[in-house]
Amino acid sequence: MADRDYYEVLGVAKGASKDEIKKGYRKMAIKYHPDKNRGDASAEEKFKEATEAYEVLSDDQKRQMYDQFGKAGLGQGMGGGPGGFGQRAYTDFSDIFGDLGDVFSEFFGGNFSGGGGFGGRRGGVRRGSDLRYNLELSLEDAAMGKEVKLEIPKQDTCETCDGSGAKKGSSPVSCETCGGVGQVRRTQGFFSVTTSCPSCQGRGQTIKDPCGTCKGSGVTEKRRTLHIKIPAGVESGSRLKVASEGEAGPNGGPHGDLYVVTHIKGHEVFERQGNDLVVQANLPVTTGLLGGDIEVPTIDGKKVRMKIPPGTESGQIFRLKGKGMPYMGGYGKGDQHVLINLKIPKNLSKKARELVAELQNELGDNIAKETEYSRVSAGYQ
Repeated sequence: MADRDYYEVLGVAKGASKDEIKKGYRKMAIKYHPDKNRGDASAEEKFKEATEAYEVLSDDQKRQMYDQFGKAGLGQGMGGGPGGFGQRAYTDFSDIFGDLGDVFSEFFGGNFSGGGGFGGRRGGVRRGSDLRYNLELSLEDAAMGKEVKLEIPKQDTCETCDGSGAKKGSSPVSCETCGGVGQVRRTQGFFSVTTSCPSCQGRGQTIKDPCGTCKGSGVTEKRRTLHIKIPAGVESGSRLKVASEGEAGPNGGPHGDLYVVTHIKGHEVFERQGNDLVVQANLPVTTGLLGGDIEVPTIDGKKVRMKIPPGTESGQIFRLKGKGMPYMGGYGKGDQHVLINLKIPKNLSKKARELVAELQNELGDNIAKETEYSRVSAGYQ
């Protein structure tokens, strides 16, 4: 999924009101809801992207952090919250759609599910919520790949009742209101509207004798330890999907997915530009004049020798082919670019000044006559 601006995702201006944000999300959700676009992975990703954007922009505190610092300001942990797992990555729809539930029921073939998944099941159980974990990595870890250990608190299947929600030795029974279908039909004038059954919330079953551990929900809070392999070459904003490691659906519903979103920390030496790396070599002015060999650090912790030709100027760039970042999921690496910066000494001894003056005379330099002027590059600030 592209790491797009949340306002752009919802099609609203940065200063949009809450109502405008809500309307923007409603429009995107109707257009890309998976129940309308079955089998379309692209639509599902856009739906998740819009939901993620709405979760942040509809929350005053999260929106303020996002406006000031971007996605990096949302912190590490689940759902963009500061250091915790309390928020779900994708939000419940009941607060924004309200009475549109009936419209969605007709629009998507008689079934619209709220929070906890993307698309419900007619007369069946609901899918569990997807979860998100923001993982911070060093540039070296991103270059080499790494296996990380994550502890994920989540709602998981109740072991006492195996997720049924019913007390051990008993079973859920067919809902008397909907006859086990999970839906009821209402007639309003010329219109016939199908909605989820209010008695069983669309499950088609009710529980007479609930499980004492999960109180009939079929899920309990647990901590799960996962070992996740981070591939070499990940970038900030890369989303790694871990299937079925989200929360369990209520009453035996299938698990959602876990999304690990990577954030790469800045480096004291290297700057990343796509799959290329840039490093600045600060050299004595004499090396620029006379040339020589230097040792250049690389992201794998090694050093390579590079020749500096005589007459090298500040601003020149040399390329070390294949010494950049790996292409994630592909072959080969980017390049490493070495930017030359010649250091001019500030305090010269009397002897050094005499030698420089002698060099100036030898080269025939004349400041007034030899000074050249040219246009400043577009990148100057």
